Amino acid sequence: MTGAGTPRRGLKRRLADGEVLRGALLRMPSETLVEMAGVAGLDYVVIDCEHGPADTVPLQRHLTAAAAHGVDVLVRVGSDEPALVLRCLDLGAAGIVHPHVDSRADALRAVAASHYPPWGGRGFATYGRAGRFGTVSAADHVAASRETLVVVMVETRRAVEDADAIAATEGVDAVLVGPADLAADCGFPEPGAVDRLVARAHGAARAEDRAVMAIVPGVEAGRAAEARGARLILFNTAQVLMDTFRALAAPGTTDTPDAPPDAAGPAGGPRLPS
Repeated sequence: MTGAGTPRRGLKRRLADGEVLRGALLRMPSETLVEMAGVAGLDYVVIDCEHGPADTVPLQRHLTAAAAHGVDVLVRVGSDEPALVLRCLDLGAAGIVHPHVDSRADALRAVAASHYPPWGGRGFATYGRAGRFGTVSAADHVAASRETLVVVMVETRRAVEDADAIAATEGVDAVLVGPADLAADCGFPEPGAVDRLVARAHGAARAEDRAVMAIVPGVEAGRAAEARGARLILFNTAQVLMDTFRALAAPGTTDTPDAPPDAAGPAGGPRLPS
């Protein structure tokens, strides 16, 4: 917990300090899930505006809830949406996840949309939420904006082939491989073929000292991804919830002959509903 008056270190700074960060991918609008992620101690959430709603009004509410719990927010936008990138950053997002980056040219556009000049071409304003509604100086606002995290997604065979140039693009901070899109682009080959392409892209990222972000379905997969060098572990919340619900719905879930020790309430009395 950051002390009063002490600036909280953002994701970019924490990655530079060698931390491994864990977050949740949220495709459905839910401020409660954002709050739960913060209470649980996750480092960040990714709000998916590519495969989920892209309405900036609920997005601002999600960002406000995250800030209250000390959680950074990355937003995944749709392909080629500089206007949405601008709005997300003005609302206070810590960074942007850019899908379908197939080349160095695409990576340069992603960086340009995410930063003010001279690093990029983002339109300048301090009167939004990110500029504390005009109460910060232009110099301070620009300095804070340089902590914006730029994550590029490699999702096609072409992108894997150009992964070295993509990862070497100045301003790219992290690389995320989209395994489902990559498999689709390759005609859904045997899993080993996709795994080799993923490893190739991850190797290119590490060679340029870019963080690897990995989408994982659960705790064990997260540990395996970290062991392979991923620095941004991203739990697929929809899959985590579905796996949990399916496990709860499985036959025999409640067929226990003896109640567990914690089933009793206070002083051995009946368990109280929660």
